[in-house]
Amino acid sequence: MAKITKKELIKLLNKDLGLEYTAMVQYTQHQGALKGAMYQNIQKELIIHAQEELAHATILASQIDYLGGVPTVDMPPASSSRDSVTMLRQDLAGENDAIARYIQRIKQAEELNLYHLAQQLRTILAMEQEHAMDLEQALGK
Repeated sequence: MAKITKKELIKLLNKDLGLEYTAMVQYTQHQGALKGAMYQNIQKELIIHAQEELAHATILASQIDYLGGVPTVDMPPASSSRDSVTMLRQDLAGENDAIARYIQRIKQAEELNLYHLAQQLRTILAMEQEHAMDLEQALGK
């Protein structure tokens, strides 16, 4: 497999950044739209998740700038539903996607000997895994 270039890594990190923006918006909307007493605890968690996704975006933007790129302002659309379970499943799908991407991104950063970036990505990955666990518990998985 060919080694990734710094330019390619910056492009991928910008995709990740856009998805962090999306996650922040989606969590914010979902916590406000969840219905039912059984979701009160996860609503509080989603507020925290949204704040942590903003922190991830801030880290990624700083790293992209450090690597010589320009942090994106573009983001894919957020998922939404009127059904609470569907919303939580959408959030879990996003977290599982983020986990897979960050595992790959860590390997790519290390290929380029960017260990400072790899460490930042590990911190983000650990939080994304915690988010997935929270959502799985809320869904009874």
